[in-house]
Amino acid sequence: LEISSLSEKDILVLRLDLTDRSSHEAATNSVLKHFGKIDILVNNGGRSQRSLFVDTNLDVYSAIIELNYLGTISLTKYVLNHMIQRKKGKIVTVSSVMGIMGAPLASGYCASKHALQGFFNSLRTELTDYPEISIINICPGPVQSKIIQNVFTENLAKSIENSGDQSHKMPTDRCVRLTLVSTANDLKEAWISDHPYLAVCYLWQYAPTWAWWLMNRMGKRRIQNFKSGV
Repeated sequence: LEISSLSEKDILVLRLDLTDRSSHEAATNSVLKHFGKIDILVNNGGRSQRSLFVDTNLDVYSAIIELNYLGTISLTKYVLNHMIQRKKGKIVTVSSVMGIMGAPLASGYCASKHALQGFFNSLRTELTDYPEISIINICPGPVQSKIIQNVFTENLAKSIENSGDQSHKMPTDRCVRLTLVSTANDLKEAWISDHPYLAVCYLWQYAPTWAWWLMNRMGKRRIQNFKSGV
């Protein structure tokens, strides 16, 4: 409000729990009642994971899928119904480079992001009669945020003890800017990352055997650091 021409009526903030799927229709209707339309939905809710599969309770995997995947497609369903009526809109989903590759200590998180990639790539093929409805998948690499402080661990009651140094990650404002550029240009998929993570994405895409070899070497060191509390 201080730096733009927006007024109070141009802003509406609603509390939303992605895991409370019964509330998503009402939340969508509240937005439509206030603004009359929804131009863009940005799916950006989710939690990551730091734990080995052999040590992790299955209810953690259930919670990851409920939040990252089912909660996202639930909200999408109600907003998409409106966009189909208008025959126009953009659905932007913040996936991850983990939706393209696999990585140790994040098997549940990777699974949820792979699920989002598969879902929205399939949904795009179901909307060919609506060329002005864009499905845009954003795949960031490491970005400076509080995602590490809020990760799932071996059990639902345990939080991470050491979030580590975040300075090497992409600044949040640059990731946001590149996401906006991707959205404005209707890119179907955008990998937003610095090297070497971006290079690994290309390796995973075009030379998977080399990518598996490299990830095994990197993964072994990553697991050793994790067990050492680094």
